[in-house]
Amino acid sequence: MGRAGKLAGGGRRRKLPGLILMSDAVRLPDPLAAATSLAPGAAVILRHHEAPNRPTLARRLSAQCRAKRILLLVADDVGLAAAVRADGMHLPEHDISAARGIRRRRPAWLITAAVHSATALKRAERAGVDAALLSPVFATPSHPGVSPLGALRFARLVQSSRIPVFALGGIGPRNVRRLYGTGAAGIAGISGLTSLKTRPRPVR
Repeated sequence: MGRAGKLAGGGRRRKLPGLILMSDAVRLPDPLAAATSLAPGAAVILRHHEAPNRPTLARRLSAQCRAKRILLLVADDVGLAAAVRADGMHLPEHDISAARGIRRRRPAWLITAAVHSATALKRAERAGVDAALLSPVFATPSHPGVSPLGALRFARLVQSSRIPVFALGGIGPRNVRRLYGTGAAGIAGISGLTSLKTRPRPVR
């Protein structure tokens, strides 16, 4: 998986992690413990949107990530990301257009966005995000009742994209090999990634 993605966000080339761990208040309530299994150069996206202790958790996670040389992105909260000196932001699909304004204020930040379709992926390209997290690639409890993309359709969307695309949804040690050769910039997930102690070999 490439560490430096295609040009995005006004033409600047930013280094990308190969592995992104996403916090989840139900499925991964303690991202601090989970982050200890990550290798340097990985990333954590802090969600925990409704958690009353989110600011405290963000501060502690920021310190831990800096110590381990792991990137920290805060989901959907510019103020909190700035307050804890995060490395960037992760935007939900419905708020992709906010990337333009964030980029003007924080040009050094890494900005990613969640996408679930070809249409949303094009919107992410136009908004100038650095990378998109496309899901669900495989069946996952996070998207019950939703038909997964599958490795072949995921690969087609990646190849048509002008920005790096991460695979998200139902990824674990048993199926990560199905992503080899798809062109994915890396993989992202919640519980399935905690058993991947090191970054998988390149999928390109």
